[in-house]
Amino acid sequence: MTTQESIAITDLEGRAAVITGGAKGIGLAIAARLASLGMKLCLADTDAGALEMARETLAPLVAGPEDLRVEVVDVSSLEEVRRLKDVAYGAFGEVALLVNNAGIESSGMKPWDGPEAWDRILDVNLMGVVHGVQAFTEAMISQDAPGAIVNVGSKEGITTPPGNAAYSVSKAGVKVLTEQLAHELRQIDGCRVSAHLLVPGFTFTSLTARGRTEKPEDAWTPDQVAEFMLEGMSRGDFYILCPDNSVSREMDERRIRWAAEDLIKNRPALSRWHPDHEEPFATYMQNVKKP
Repeated sequence: MTTQESIAITDLEGRAAVITGGAKGIGLAIAARLASLGMKLCLADTDAGALEMARETLAPLVAGPEDLRVEVVDVSSLEEVRRLKDVAYGAFGEVALLVNNAGIESSGMKPWDGPEAWDRILDVNLMGVVHGVQAFTEAMISQDAPGAIVNVGSKEGITTPPGNAAYSVSKAGVKVLTEQLAHELRQIDGCRVSAHLLVPGFTFTSLTARGRTEKPEDAWTPDQVAEFMLEGMSRGDFYILCPDNSVSREMDERRIRWAAEDLIKNRPALSRWHPDHEEPFATYMQNVKKP
């Protein structure tokens, strides 16, 4: 096993990035930031209209039209993600950065709710990331050049709050998958590809807007998440845990530690939301630094 290098911002100019869920929100913001660094882009999304709007937004930022590809792709299909890989390598000859960002929201789903909704959430949010890893990783390793795979998780996949079971399960799976990927890449002598888990905080996107047209004060913009991602990668961070305008890093750390200690202390599941632990949790969070 060798120590992995971290991809540097200077490694990205003139190289190619593939971003799933790239037509809107965090994916589009990442694409714009990468274009400003001189990268070539291949965006994938299920929304053809949004992809064309993204093309118009990004076209002035890339060197030329040949440096921007958009593809309608459903990441729940391994065949379609493999086609995306072929398109990207056919256009650019290599991929320096893969961002598995595509995802869909759910709300109010209980563990026993309808299997069709569960299947769709898991097929996109978890298996879509698995498919990206399966389609691209070996080709990126064989390039023998600095590269990175960023999988987009969620704090709901770490502290797993109640009320959104399928989404939390899917994002918990992304966390475990990305940890396993990072470990396996480290075992390969000379491997120059790293893995990273991007964990956004509350970010105002079409998925989180829920009818709102203006960004809430508590939320970050997608541009802030994109910038924070690149800063974290430059530091070599695996866990890129984003704060927001209402939750500080210290608050996140306290919540994550409490969740982990449910098992250690044999508390009830999700004790943070259990009436017997409401007061102890409030005391535990006192005097925590806020943004």
